[in-house]
Amino acid sequence: MAVHSKTEDLETFITVVDCGSFSGAANLLNQQVAKVSRAVSRLENTLQCTLLNRTTRRLELTEEGHTFIKYAREGLNTLYTGEEAIKLLKQAPSGKLRIDAASPFVLHQLTPLIGEFAKQYPHITLDITSHDSIIDLLEHKTDLAIRIGDLKDSNLHARKLGHSKLRIVASPEYLKSNPKINAINDLTSHKLIGFTDSPKLNSWPLIQPLKLSYSLSASSGETVRQLCLVGQGIALLSDFMIGNDINEKRLIELLPNAVMRPNNREIIQAVYYKNSAVSSRIVTFLDFIKPKLTL
Repeated sequence: MAVHSKTEDLETFITVVDCGSFSGAANLLNQQVAKVSRAVSRLENTLQCTLLNRTTRRLELTEEGHTFIKYAREGLNTLYTGEEAIKLLKQAPSGKLRIDAASPFVLHQLTPLIGEFAKQYPHITLDITSHDSIIDLLEHKTDLAIRIGDLKDSNLHARKLGHSKLRIVASPEYLKSNPKINAINDLTSHKLIGFTDSPKLNSWPLIQPLKLSYSLSASSGETVRQLCLVGQGIALLSDFMIGNDINEKRLIELLPNAVMRPNNREIIQAVYYKNSAVSSRIVTFLDFIKPKLTL
């Protein structure tokens, strides 16, 4: 049976839906808005139905649009996967791979692995960015993101990389000049280091609920770690960034049984959009880093 919809029109339609606007899709595709609009109209004409209701403020999928986009995504994914499979028969993985992760994860987990990865896969070009807040993968043109904590975006595939325990820590210098900490309640009388404008990260998953206040805050997890190292207070941080600090006694773990486990802030996941085929580059990168991560 012949397929009448053009692949380019399908890609444009999916991008419009994911971006929520014709202008956003045009920017991502580096095309004129008029060309994007024509592609969607052409697809609607081919299918003889309306896929999107257009208003001055937003776009909404029609009932037909909701039905069709599922098949469009699956069809394109199958096609992309087939193309990647053919490429793998002919050559090693190649091309640009755009990765995003929180700055501490980039510094402590990814950076030490890049040299060896580059030697093994010289034809893959990595473009690594770091954001301590969750970003929109489409808006930032990112292929793969490493995220810490629960995944709530239903438009994303996720591959679990492991768990990284949260630990309450302070430097030996801080502990020498401040009262001893024997119980969870003792935290309220100490200097705590928190995260700027991040209620979720400032709500510690303790076995005994406790209202905490912070004398110092920072927007970056790496900055929180550095402040902790120089004796500015107590912080709750992940093993993936402080494991070596604890082993080398630069930081001391406090109240080791105070953190509730399991908790939703300890899972580490690699995520990517469902409408993006898992290219050989993504698979190669994840297969390479997973066994080498020190979470």
